[in-house]
Amino acid sequence: MKKVYVFFADGFEEIEAFASVDILRRAGLDVVLVSVMDNEIVKGAHQISVFCDVNIENCDFYDASLLLLPGGMPGAQTLGECEDLKRALTQGAEKGITLAAICAAPMVLGQLGLLKGKRATCYPGFEQFLDGADYTANLVEHDGNLITGKGPAAALPFAFALVKHLIGEAKEKELKEAMCYTH
Repeated sequence: MKKVYVFFADGFEEIEAFASVDILRRAGLDVVLVSVMDNEIVKGAHQISVFCDVNIENCDFYDASLLLLPGGMPGAQTLGECEDLKRALTQGAEKGITLAAICAAPMVLGQLGLLKGKRATCYPGFEQFLDGADYTANLVEHDGNLITGKGPAAALPFAFALVKHLIGEAKEKELKEAMCYTH
C-alpha cells in the first residue's frame, strides 16, 4: 500500500489538510499525520486542533509515495523553517517521490529550489516565492511528480488530483461519483 505523509504546523489551513487526508484515506491509502511542532497536537488557522500520528523527529519517510504540505499561515511558514522537513523534501525529490503543496505551502518547495522549470500554482501573493517555477494561477497544477493547489477552494480538486496520480483515473472517478462531486 502506498504511504502518504501529511505535515502539520500550527496555523495550517484546516480544509486543505482535512479534505486531502479524508479523500486519500477513502482511496485506501495509508495516510500518516506528521507534526513538525514540539508535540503531536497542532492547532489550525481556525482554531481546530488535530492530534497527529507521529512527530517528525520519529520519521524517516523511507516508504513514502507522497509528501504533502497543507497551506495556511503561519503554518506554511513554520513548515518552511523545519530542517527535518526540508531535508525530507529534498531527499524525496531526489528519489522521485511525489511532492504536493497547496495554498501558501508551495513556497516551501520554491524556496528549496524544487520548482525550477516546473508548472506550479499557489495562493495569490505567494507566487514570488516559487523560485524558478512557471506560475500558472490554475486551481490545481500537476507537473511530473509535483502537484500544487491554489487555495481553500482547490481543496477537493487538489485531493482528487493526488488520487489520480497515485492510484489512477478509475479510482478518482469512483470517488468523485461516491462523493457527488460533479465539477
